Amino acid sequence: MAHKPFILAAGQLATGEPLFLRGDVRVGEGSETVSSTRPKPVLVICHGFKGFKDWGFFPYAANRFAEEGFYTITFNFSCNGVAETDFDELNKFALNTYSREQNDLAILLEAARSKQLPLSSHADTGRVLLLGHSRGGGSSILYAADHPDEVKAMVTWNGIAKADLFDDAFKEQIASHGVAYVANARTKQEMPIRSTFYEDLEQHGERYHIVKRLSELTLPVLLVQGDQDSPRLVEGFEAMRLGATQHKAAIIAGGNHTLGAVHPFVTTTPFLEEAIRLTVQFFKKAIDPSI
Repeated sequence: MAHKPFILAAGQLATGEPLFLRGDVRVGEGSETVSSTRPKPVLVICHGFKGFKDWGFFPYAANRFAEEGFYTITFNFSCNGVAETDFDELNKFALNTYSREQNDLAILLEAARSKQLPLSSHADTGRVLLLGHSRGGGSSILYAADHPDEVKAMVTWNGIAKADLFDDAFKEQIASHGVAYVANARTKQEMPIRSTFYEDLEQHGERYHIVKRLSELTLPVLLVQGDQDSPRLVEGFEAMRLGATQHKAAIIAGGNHTLGAVHPFVTTTPFLEEAIRLTVQFFKKAIDPSI
């Protein structure tokens, strides 16, 4: 297993603070259905809200996908709040937006195409695949909708159906004070979100209507959903499934939002293994319909 880290410049905030994409590339030996002697499909894994590339199941899943013959990229969105340690950049987390995440994906994939990433000789950038967990699923849908000729197929794991993640009380707090806070139960931090989040949503309107954009997609999509996830996300899955019937959907019985995995990662789970199996099968079929 070849594993190489990378750092890409991703612009700066209005304060002048530099932004970076920190990531890892993994390449395995290939498999009988994806040849190891030719460039491999590029699989980009997008973490969700309060997520990061090294959280829980991401490194394990990335290793598994690399072993299955994919040039696998995990990365931190530039304003996900994580630099070197666990949520050590909350000043940047506070200013994250969907537009920033869309720009991050564009920068990352341009770097892949221009051979700026490690192990680039193994990457077939004509076959780009997206996998997004939670909010990363929503961001993946939006990116694929804006770049249908660039993305060949995509999968969401417990993906969101609405760009606005917050309740009315949270919105009122931002309207009154310009900032509101979400608790991180694991780290015990109060994580700030500033009004720029809603300003971005208002500016882009229909562009960030996830169900509508999904319904317009003609490239292959698989929606994977654990039935023990939060009611809001299970309802969102149903909205996506019914609103975009041309796409495939799979329910993992007993799977919660993190597919039974925890951070730090301890071991795999039957729910995670099923999500990986479904995803590998779907992507290989999308790449080669004869499989």
